[in-house]
Amino acid sequence: MPQALSVAFITLGCPKNEVDTDRMRASLVGSAFSRCEDPEDADIVVVNTCSFIQDATEESVGTVLEIAAEWLPVHPGRHIIVAGCMPARYGADLTEAMPEVSAFVPVSEEGALLRVLESLTGVVGTKETRTKKPSRTVSGPSAYLQISDGCHRACAYCTIPSIRGPYVSRSLQDVVAETRELVSLGAREIVLIGQDITAYGRDLDSDETLAHVVRAVCAVSGVDWVRLMYVQPDGVTDDLLMAMAENANVCRYLDIPLQHASRPVLRAMNRSGDSDAFLRLLEHVRAILPDVVLRTTLIAGFPGETAGDIRELKRFLSDALFDYVGVFVYSPEDGTPAAALPAQVPLRTRRARAQGLRDLADAIGFDRAAGRVGQTVEVLVEGVDPDDGVVVGRWRGQAPEIDGLVLLDGGTPGTIVSARIVDSLGYDLEGESVA
Repeated sequence: MPQALSVAFITLGCPKNEVDTDRMRASLVGSAFSRCEDPEDADIVVVNTCSFIQDATEESVGTVLEIAAEWLPVHPGRHIIVAGCMPARYGADLTEAMPEVSAFVPVSEEGALLRVLESLTGVVGTKETRTKKPSRTVSGPSAYLQISDGCHRACAYCTIPSIRGPYVSRSLQDVVAETRELVSLGAREIVLIGQDITAYGRDLDSDETLAHVVRAVCAVSGVDWVRLMYVQPDGVTDDLLMAMAENANVCRYLDIPLQHASRPVLRAMNRSGDSDAFLRLLEHVRAILPDVVLRTTLIAGFPGETAGDIRELKRFLSDALFDYVGVFVYSPEDGTPAAALPAQVPLRTRRARAQGLRDLADAIGFDRAAGRVGQTVEVLVEGVDPDDGVVVGRWRGQAPEIDGLVLLDGGTPGTIVSARIVDSLGYDLEGESVA
Protein backbone atom coordinates (compact mmCIF):
# COMPACT_ATOMS: atom_id res chain seq x y z
CA MET A 1 0.00 0.00 0.00
CA PRO A 2 1.49 3.39 -0.97
CA GLN A 3 2.38 5.78 1.83
CA ALA A 4 -0.20 8.51 2.45
CA LEU A 5 0.70 11.95 1.15
CA SER A 6 1.59 14.27 4.01
CA VAL A 7 0.33 17.82 4.49
CA ALA A 8 1.99 20.51 6.63
CA PHE A 9 0.41 23.81 7.65
CA ILE A 10 1.98 27.22 8.23
CA THR A 11 -0.25 29.83 9.87
CA LEU A 12 0.30 33.57 9.67
CA GLY A 13 -1.75 36.30 11.33
CA CYS A 14 -4.36 36.35 14.04
CA PRO A 15 -6.01 33.69 16.24
CA LYS A 16 -8.92 33.51 13.80
CA ASN A 17 -6.46 32.17 11.23
CA GLU A 18 -5.21 29.65 13.79
CA VAL A 19 -8.75 28.34 14.19
CA ASP A 20 -9.20 28.21 10.40
CA THR A 21 -5.97 26.21 10.07
CA ASP A 22 -7.07 23.81 12.78
CA ARG A 23 -10.36 23.22 11.00
CA MET A 24 -8.51 22.47 7.76
CA ARG A 25 -6.22 20.12 9.67
CA ALA A 26 -9.25 18.41 11.21
CA SER A 27 -10.77 17.88 7.76
CA LEU A 28 -7.88 15.53 6.94
CA VAL A 29 -8.60 13.19 9.86
CA GLY A 30 -9.61 9.81 8.52
CA SER A 31 -8.63 10.75 4.95
CA ALA A 32 -5.93 9.41 2.67
CA PHE A 33 -3.75 12.40 3.61
CA SER A 34 -1.64 12.45 6.74
CA ARG A 35 -0.68 15.49 8.79
CA CYS A 36 2.97 16.49 9.01
CA GLU A 37 4.42 18.92 11.55
CA ASP A 38 7.60 19.79 9.64
CA PRO A 39 7.09 21.42 6.20
CA GLU A 40 10.51 20.15 5.16
CA ASP A 41 9.19 16.58 5.27
CA ALA A 42 5.78 17.24 3.71
CA ASP A 43 4.45 16.42 0.27
CA ILE A 44 2.12 19.44 0.39
CA VAL A 45 2.50 22.71 2.29
CA VAL A 46 -0.56 24.83 3.05
CA VAL A 47 0.21 28.45 3.97
CA ASN A 48 -2.73 30.13 5.69
CA THR A 49 -2.08 33.80 4.98
CA CYS A 50 -2.92 37.15 6.56
CA SER A 51 -3.63 40.21 4.43
CA PHE A 52 -5.18 42.65 6.90
CA ILE A 53 -2.54 45.32 6.23
CA GLN A 54 0.30 45.72 3.75
CA ASP A 55 2.97 44.46 6.17
CA ALA A 56 0.97 41.27 6.72
CA THR A 57 0.55 40.79 2.96
CA GLU A 58 4.27 41.25 2.43
CA GLU A 59 5.05 38.71 5.16
CA SER A 60 2.64 36.24 3.54
CA VAL A 61 4.15 36.74 0.08
CA GLY A 62 7.67 36.45 1.48
CA THR A 63 6.85 33.21 3.31
CA VAL A 64 5.37 31.61 0.18
CA LEU A 65 8.26 32.69 -2.04
CA GLU A 66 10.81 31.46 0.50
CA ILE A 67 9.17 28.02 0.57
CA ALA A 68 9.04 27.98 -3.22
CA ALA A 69 12.72 28.90 -3.52
CA GLU A 70 14.04 26.53 -0.85
CA TRP A 71 11.57 23.64 -0.77
CA LEU A 72 10.31 23.07 -4.32
CA PRO A 73 13.75 22.51 -5.91
CA VAL A 74 14.45 19.82 -3.33
CA HIS A 75 11.00 18.28 -3.67
CA PRO A 76 9.97 18.58 -7.35
CA GLY A 77 6.38 17.67 -8.07
CA ARG A 78 5.17 18.63 -4.63
CA HIS A 79 2.59 21.34 -4.02
CA ILE A 80 2.21 24.68 -2.26
CA ILE A 81 -1.34 25.79 -1.46
CA VAL A 82 -2.04 29.36 -0.38
CA ALA A 83 -5.15 29.73 1.78
CA GLY A 84 -6.85 32.38 3.82
CA CYS A 85 -7.04 36.13 3.65
CA MET A 86 -4.59 36.85 0.82
CA PRO A 87 -6.47 34.87 -1.86
CA ALA A 88 -9.75 36.21 -0.43
CA ARG A 89 -8.50 39.77 -0.89
CA TYR A 90 -6.56 39.55 -4.14
CA GLY A 91 -8.27 36.64 -5.90
CA ALA A 92 -7.24 35.83 -9.46
CA ASP A 93 -4.43 38.41 -9.43
CA LEU A 94 -2.33 35.94 -7.44
CA THR A 95 -2.45 33.21 -10.09
CA GLU A 96 -0.23 35.14 -12.46
CA ALA A 97 1.90 36.71 -9.74
CA MET A 98 2.74 33.39 -8.02
CA PRO A 99 3.04 30.60 -10.60
CA GLU A 100 4.86 28.45 -8.02
CA VAL A 101 1.58 27.97 -6.15
CA SER A 102 -0.57 25.00 -7.12
CA ALA A 103 -3.87 26.29 -5.71
CA PHE A 104 -5.41 29.28 -3.93
CA VAL A 105 -8.10 28.68 -1.32
CA PRO A 106 -9.83 31.81 0.05
CA VAL A 107 -11.33 31.90 3.53
CA SER A 108 -14.81 31.07 2.28
CA GLU A 109 -13.60 27.86 0.58
CA GLU A 110 -11.27 26.45 3.25
CA GLY A 111 -13.85 23.79 4.10
CA ALA A 112 -13.19 22.29 0.65
CA LEU A 113 -9.46 21.72 1.23
CA LEU A 114 -9.80 17.95 0.95
CA ARG A 115 -11.36 18.29 -2.51
CA VAL A 116 -8.55 20.65 -3.55
CA LEU A 117 -5.98 18.07 -2.44
CA GLU A 118 -7.79 15.34 -4.36
CA SER A 119 -7.83 17.48 -7.51
CA LEU A 120 -4.12 18.31 -7.28
CA THR A 121 -2.85 14.81 -6.50
CA GLY A 122 -5.38 12.48 -8.07
CA VAL A 123 -5.66 10.72 -4.72
CA VAL A 124 -9.16 9.93 -3.50
CA GLY A 125 -8.92 11.44 -0.03
CA THR A 126 -12.24 10.51 1.50
CA LYS A 127 -12.50 7.19 3.27
CA GLU A 128 -15.61 5.36 4.37
CA THR A 129 -15.94 5.61 8.12
CA ARG A 130 -18.64 5.40 10.75
CA THR A 131 -16.66 7.55 13.15
CA LYS A 132 -17.71 11.18 13.41
CA LYS A 133 -14.94 13.42 12.14
CA PRO A 134 -13.61 15.97 14.61
CA SER A 135 -13.98 19.68 13.90
CA ARG A 136 -10.83 20.57 15.86
CA THR A 137 -7.52 18.86 16.55
CA VAL A 138 -5.76 21.20 18.98
CA SER A 139 -4.31 19.75 22.13
CA GLY A 140 -3.09 21.66 25.12
CA PRO A 141 -4.45 23.65 28.01
CA SER A 142 -5.73 26.64 25.98
CA ALA A 143 -7.87 26.82 22.84
CA TYR A 144 -9.44 29.55 20.73
CA LEU A 145 -13.17 29.28 20.08
CA GLN A 146 -14.46 31.41 17.22
CA ILE A 147 -18.08 32.38 17.91
CA SER A 148 -18.57 34.56 14.80
CA ASP A 149 -16.94 35.51 11.54
CA GLY A 150 -16.97 38.56 9.32
CA CYS A 151 -17.88 42.10 10.37
CA HIS A 152 -20.86 44.42 10.05
CA ARG A 153 -18.90 47.61 10.74
CA ALA A 154 -17.48 50.01 8.18
CA CYS A 155 -14.33 51.33 9.84
CA ALA A 156 -12.63 53.50 7.22
CA TYR A 157 -9.24 51.81 7.49
CA CYS A 158 -10.30 48.16 7.62
CA THR A 159 -10.23 45.43 4.96
CA ILE A 160 -11.84 42.69 7.07
CA PRO A 161 -15.42 43.00 5.71
CA SER A 162 -14.11 42.62 2.15
CA ILE A 163 -11.98 39.61 3.15
CA ARG A 164 -14.26 37.73 5.54
CA GLY A 165 -17.66 39.04 4.50
CA PRO A 166 -20.67 40.16 6.57
CA TYR A 167 -21.12 39.30 10.21
CA VAL A 168 -22.24 35.72 10.88
CA SER A 169 -22.85 34.33 14.38
CA ARG A 170 -22.49 30.64 15.07
CA SER A 171 -25.44 29.02 16.79
CA LEU A 172 -25.18 28.74 20.56
CA GLN A 173 -25.67 24.99 20.18
CA ASP A 174 -22.58 24.77 17.93
CA VAL A 175 -20.55 26.94 20.29
CA VAL A 176 -21.36 24.71 23.25
CA ALA A 177 -20.70 21.53 21.25
CA GLU A 178 -17.28 22.79 20.17
CA THR A 179 -16.50 23.84 23.74
CA ARG A 180 -17.14 20.27 24.87
CA GLU A 181 -14.95 18.97 22.05
CA LEU A 182 -12.09 21.30 23.00
CA VAL A 183 -12.34 20.23 26.64
CA SER A 184 -12.18 16.59 25.53
CA LEU A 185 -8.93 17.46 23.71
CA GLY A 186 -7.39 18.82 26.90
CA ALA A 187 -8.35 22.51 26.88
CA ARG A 188 -8.87 24.11 30.27
CA GLU A 189 -9.01 27.69 28.98
CA ILE A 190 -11.50 28.69 26.25
CA VAL A 191 -10.71 31.99 24.52
CA LEU A 192 -13.75 33.47 22.77
CA ILE A 193 -12.77 35.25 19.55
CA GLY A 194 -14.35 36.90 16.52
CA GLN A 195 -13.88 40.21 14.73
CA ASP A 196 -16.38 41.72 17.19
CA ILE A 197 -17.74 39.21 19.68
CA THR A 198 -20.03 41.81 21.30
CA ALA A 199 -22.12 41.78 18.10
CA TYR A 200 -22.91 38.10 18.64
CA GLY A 201 -26.54 37.29 17.86
CA ARG A 202 -27.32 40.40 15.80
CA ASP A 203 -27.97 38.17 12.77
CA LEU A 204 -29.78 35.38 14.63
CA ASP A 205 -33.53 34.93 14.93
CA SER A 206 -33.33 34.97 18.71
CA ASP A 207 -32.48 37.26 21.63
CA GLU A 208 -29.16 35.54 22.31
CA THR A 209 -26.19 37.80 22.99
CA LEU A 210 -22.57 37.44 24.05
CA ALA A 211 -23.77 37.26 27.66
CA HIS A 212 -25.69 34.08 26.76
CA VAL A 213 -22.53 32.65 25.19
CA VAL A 214 -20.47 33.42 28.28
CA ARG A 215 -22.96 31.77 30.60
CA ALA A 216 -23.34 28.71 28.35
CA VAL A 217 -19.59 28.15 27.89
CA CYS A 218 -18.96 28.64 31.61
CA ALA A 219 -21.50 25.90 32.35
CA VAL A 220 -19.60 23.26 30.36
CA SER A 221 -17.91 20.79 32.68
CA GLY A 222 -14.13 21.02 32.56
CA VAL A 223 -13.91 24.71 31.55
CA ASP A 224 -11.71 26.36 34.15
CA TRP A 225 -11.07 29.69 32.43
CA VAL A 226 -13.09 31.65 29.85
CA ARG A 227 -11.46 34.67 28.21
CA LEU A 228 -13.06 37.35 26.00
CA MET A 229 -11.09 38.92 23.14
CA TYR A 230 -12.00 41.70 20.67
CA VAL A 231 -14.82 43.36 22.62
CA GLN A 232 -15.90 46.59 20.91
CA PRO A 233 -16.59 49.46 23.36
CA ASP A 234 -20.20 50.05 22.30
CA GLY A 235 -20.96 46.38 22.99
CA VAL A 236 -19.83 46.33 26.62
CA THR A 237 -23.26 46.06 28.25
CA ASP A 238 -24.23 45.66 31.88
CA ASP A 239 -25.63 42.22 31.04
CA LEU A 240 -22.23 41.17 29.68
CA LEU A 241 -20.37 42.57 32.68
CA MET A 242 -22.76 40.83 35.07
CA ALA A 243 -22.31 37.53 33.21
CA MET A 244 -18.58 37.94 33.75
CA ALA A 245 -18.98 38.90 37.41
CA GLU A 246 -21.36 36.02 38.17
CA ASN A 247 -19.15 33.24 36.82
CA ALA A 248 -15.96 32.44 38.70
CA ASN A 249 -14.34 30.77 35.69
CA VAL A 250 -14.48 33.95 33.58
CA CYS A 251 -11.13 35.69 33.51
CA ARG A 252 -11.49 39.29 34.65
CA TYR A 253 -9.89 40.40 31.41
CA LEU A 254 -11.20 42.48 28.49
CA ASP A 255 -9.56 43.32 25.19
CA ILE A 256 -11.35 46.51 24.05
CA PRO A 257 -9.90 47.85 20.77
CA LEU A 258 -10.47 51.62 20.94
CA GLN A 259 -8.11 52.61 18.06
CA HIS A 260 -7.84 56.25 19.24
CA ALA A 261 -9.21 58.74 21.78
CA SER A 262 -9.48 61.94 19.74
CA ARG A 263 -13.06 62.54 18.65
CA PRO A 264 -12.17 64.02 15.21
CA VAL A 265 -9.88 61.09 14.42
CA LEU A 266 -12.44 58.52 15.56
CA ARG A 267 -15.14 60.15 13.42
CA ALA A 268 -12.80 60.09 10.43
CA MET A 269 -12.30 56.39 11.15
CA ASN A 270 -16.12 56.03 11.16
CA ARG A 271 -16.03 55.04 14.82
CA SER A 272 -17.85 56.38 17.86
CA GLY A 273 -16.60 57.53 21.24
CA ASP A 274 -13.92 59.86 22.51
CA SER A 275 -11.54 60.10 25.46
CA ASP A 276 -14.22 61.20 27.96
CA ALA A 277 -16.68 58.50 26.88
CA PHE A 278 -13.98 55.84 27.02
CA LEU A 279 -12.83 56.90 30.49
CA ARG A 280 -16.43 56.67 31.71
CA LEU A 281 -16.71 53.20 30.19
CA LEU A 282 -13.50 52.01 31.85
CA GLU A 283 -14.63 53.42 35.19
CA HIS A 284 -17.92 51.55 34.84
CA VAL A 285 -16.18 48.30 33.90
CA ARG A 286 -13.86 48.59 36.89
CA ALA A 287 -16.79 49.32 39.20
CA ILE A 288 -18.43 46.01 38.29
CA LEU A 289 -15.15 44.06 37.85
CA PRO A 290 -12.76 45.73 40.30
CA ASP A 291 -9.84 43.43 39.52
CA VAL A 292 -10.24 43.54 35.72
CA VAL A 293 -7.18 43.52 33.46
CA LEU A 294 -7.58 45.69 30.36
CA ARG A 295 -5.96 45.61 26.92
CA THR A 296 -6.58 47.94 23.99
CA THR A 297 -5.37 48.54 20.44
CA LEU A 298 -4.44 51.91 18.95
CA ILE A 299 -3.66 53.20 15.46
CA ALA A 300 -1.08 55.99 15.08
CA GLY A 301 -0.90 58.30 12.09
CA PHE A 302 -4.43 58.07 10.70
CA PRO A 303 -5.04 60.63 7.91
CA GLY A 304 -5.68 64.07 9.35
CA GLU A 305 -4.27 63.18 12.77
CA THR A 306 -2.49 66.18 14.32
CA ALA A 307 0.12 66.60 17.02
CA GLY A 308 -2.73 67.78 19.25
CA ASP A 309 -4.62 64.53 18.64
CA ILE A 310 -1.55 62.57 19.75
CA ARG A 311 -1.23 64.70 22.88
CA GLU A 312 -4.86 63.96 23.71
CA LEU A 313 -4.28 60.24 23.11
CA LYS A 314 -1.27 60.28 25.43
CA ARG A 315 -3.27 62.08 28.15
CA PHE A 316 -5.95 59.45 27.73
CA LEU A 317 -3.45 56.61 28.13
CA SER A 318 -2.05 58.22 31.28
CA ASP A 319 -5.55 58.42 32.75
CA ALA A 320 -6.85 55.05 31.49
CA LEU A 321 -3.99 52.96 32.88
CA PHE A 322 -4.31 49.97 30.55
CA ASP A 323 -2.36 46.85 31.45
CA TYR A 324 -1.49 46.18 27.81
CA VAL A 325 -1.63 48.29 24.66
CA GLY A 326 -0.96 47.22 21.10
CA VAL A 327 0.04 50.13 18.84
CA PHE A 328 -0.09 49.85 15.05
CA VAL A 329 1.24 52.26 12.46
CA TYR A 330 -1.62 53.30 10.17
CA SER A 331 -1.45 51.48 6.84
CA PRO A 332 -3.30 52.94 3.83
CA GLU A 333 -4.96 49.89 2.32
CA ASP A 334 -6.22 49.83 -1.28
CA GLY A 335 -9.99 49.87 -1.47
CA THR A 336 -10.56 51.42 1.96
CA PRO A 337 -12.07 54.93 2.32
CA ALA A 338 -9.17 56.03 4.53
CA ALA A 339 -6.63 55.46 1.76
CA ALA A 340 -8.35 58.17 -0.30
CA LEU A 341 -8.54 60.74 2.50
CA PRO A 342 -6.53 63.97 2.26
CA ALA A 343 -3.85 64.91 4.78
CA GLN A 344 -2.11 61.54 4.78
CA VAL A 345 0.51 61.54 7.54
CA PRO A 346 4.09 60.84 6.35
CA LEU A 347 5.30 57.33 7.17
CA ARG A 348 8.23 58.63 9.21
CA THR A 349 5.84 60.67 11.38
CA ARG A 350 3.44 57.73 11.73
CA ARG A 351 6.24 55.50 12.96
CA ALA A 352 7.56 58.11 15.40
CA ARG A 353 4.09 58.69 16.86
CA ALA A 354 3.52 54.95 17.23
CA GLN A 355 6.83 54.52 19.05
CA GLY A 356 6.03 57.38 21.40
CA LEU A 357 2.73 55.74 22.27
CA ARG A 358 4.42 52.37 22.78
CA ASP A 359 6.99 53.90 25.12
CA LEU A 360 4.27 55.49 27.25
CA ALA A 361 2.12 52.34 27.23
CA ASP A 362 5.10 50.19 28.22
CA ALA A 363 6.01 52.48 31.10
CA ILE A 364 2.45 52.19 32.42
CA GLY A 365 2.18 48.46 31.69
CA PHE A 366 5.52 47.60 33.29
CA ASP A 367 4.53 49.55 36.40
CA ARG A 368 1.19 47.73 36.60
CA ALA A 369 2.95 44.38 36.16
CA ALA A 370 5.37 45.26 38.95
CA GLY A 371 2.33 46.00 41.14
CA ARG A 372 1.46 42.29 40.94
CA VAL A 373 4.52 41.38 43.03
CA GLY A 374 3.38 39.89 46.33
CA GLN A 375 0.05 38.67 44.95
CA THR A 376 -0.87 34.99 44.83
CA VAL A 377 -2.51 34.04 41.54
CA GLU A 378 -3.71 31.01 39.61
CA VAL A 379 -1.32 30.03 36.82
CA LEU A 380 -2.15 27.75 33.91
CA VAL A 381 1.06 25.78 33.26
CA GLU A 382 1.76 25.62 29.52
CA GLY A 383 5.12 23.93 29.19
CA VAL A 384 8.88 24.30 29.45
CA ASP A 385 10.86 26.97 27.62
CA PRO A 386 13.15 24.97 25.29
CA ASP A 387 15.89 27.61 25.50
CA ASP A 388 16.45 27.66 29.27
CA GLY A 389 14.31 24.83 30.69
CA VAL A 390 12.14 27.19 32.76
CA VAL A 391 8.53 26.14 33.38
CA VAL A 392 6.20 28.76 31.90
CA GLY A 393 2.52 29.53 32.24
CA ARG A 394 0.04 32.39 32.35
CA TRP A 395 -2.14 33.90 35.04
CA ARG A 396 -5.69 35.01 34.29
CA GLY A 397 -4.48 38.49 33.37
CA GLN A 398 -2.36 37.24 30.47
CA ALA A 399 -3.90 36.21 27.15
CA PRO A 400 -2.12 33.60 25.02
CA GLU A 401 0.84 34.78 22.94
CA ILE A 402 0.51 38.54 23.53
CA ASP A 403 0.65 39.50 27.21
CA GLY A 404 3.77 37.85 28.56
CA LEU A 405 4.27 34.79 30.75
CA VAL A 406 4.71 33.67 34.34
CA LEU A 407 8.07 31.98 34.91
CA LEU A 408 7.64 29.23 37.50
CA ASP A 409 9.85 27.12 39.73
CA GLY A 410 8.01 23.96 38.67
CA GLY A 411 4.71 22.54 37.50
CA THR A 412 3.13 20.01 35.17
CA PRO A 413 1.86 21.26 31.80
CA GLY A 414 -1.92 21.39 31.69
CA THR A 415 -2.36 21.94 35.42
CA ILE A 416 -3.44 25.09 37.23
CA VAL A 417 -1.25 25.98 40.21
CA SER A 418 -1.16 28.73 42.79
CA ALA A 419 1.92 30.92 42.61
CA ARG A 420 3.15 33.91 44.56
CA ILE A 421 4.53 36.61 42.28
CA VAL A 422 8.03 37.51 43.46
CA ASP A 423 9.36 39.65 40.59
CA SER A 424 8.46 41.26 37.27
CA LEU A 425 10.50 41.44 34.07
CA GLY A 426 8.67 43.87 31.83
CA TYR A 427 5.35 42.15 31.18
CA ASP A 428 6.66 38.77 32.35
CA LEU A 429 6.23 37.75 35.97
CA GLU A 430 8.25 35.38 38.14
CA GLY A 431 6.30 33.11 40.47
CA GLU A 432 6.98 30.63 43.22
CA SER A 433 4.58 27.73 43.71
CA VAL A 434 2.42 27.85 46.80
CA ALA A 435 1.62 24.47 48.34
